[in-house]
Amino acid sequence: MPTVEASVEIARPIGEVFDFLINPENLAVWDASVVRAAQVGSGPIAVGSRTDGTNKVLGKNFDWTTEITELDPPNRVTYTSVAGRLQFVVTNSLEATPGGTRFTYHVEAESGLGGVFGRIADPLIVSAQNRTAQANLETLAELLTVGAPA
Repeated sequence: MPTVEASVEIARPIGEVFDFLINPENLAVWDASVVRAAQVGSGPIAVGSRTDGTNKVLGKNFDWTTEITELDPPNRVTYTSVAGRLQFVVTNSLEATPGGTRFTYHVEAESGLGGVFGRIADPLIVSAQNRTAQANLETLAELLTVGAPA
């Protein structure tokens, strides 16, 4: 199962970072591959809450639905795909640090390629996705710290 992981230090308190990340509409703000994301239904975010979204990868749109399967504010939230072409689990882990918050983004995805080609291509795809994830996290850190006190 291909795994992508990246982390970044964000100069903001853990609660603020968690509150920003838990809002599905903010996903498209910091993740360049996300075209749209929105909570399904209304009410507070909780275990069982769902998000519908669309990612654009290599010029193709992929629709998905996730469900929160673990919620431990402000430290951790896990989203598991429940609909869409690819199966994946995303875990956002946050840790308070002296400088703010350490955010780690971890994705485990089912290989969409399969077979011999998948075994050859998956490491290349994971490498590219690791770079993309790190760039997205740098964008998030910049977004959340603009105007923050030094």
